[in-house]
Amino acid sequence: MHLLPTYIVEDSQVIRDNLIATLEELAPVRVVGSAEDEATAVQWLTDSHHEAELVIVDIFLKQGSGLGVLRTIQQLAGPRSVVVLSNYATTDIRRKCRELGADGVFDKSTEIDALIAHCNALALRTPGTPPKST
Repeated sequence: MHLLPTYIVEDSQVIRDNLIATLEELAPVRVVGSAEDEATAVQWLTDSHHEAELVIVDIFLKQGSGLGVLRTIQQLAGPRSVVVLSNYATTDIRRKCRELGADGVFDKSTEIDALIAHCNALALRTPGTPPKST
């Protein structure tokens, strides 16, 4: 199992720090960067020198939206898994995120274990192969 280079888009510093600590302890994840707004995330993700096999995106950001980040990622080449981690994982948000290419949508309050399971499944696949939706 290899460590997944992971990029996190989350506006809350406290949640971001706790998420990084949790994932790096419980999942095969190595966080390579983070952003708290759409513009910073888009700039990082579109830079060809940066690589992330997993991108975790919140919907509500300091500026912009996680949906804008998803739209940008949809246009980028390369296999990567993109998941949404939000307190607003309603049926409508889940549907919209799937339409924008998200492989999974997880509720911050109740589905962290499912996110960790997703990370474990990704790490078991052969690097460079497309992720399976969860």
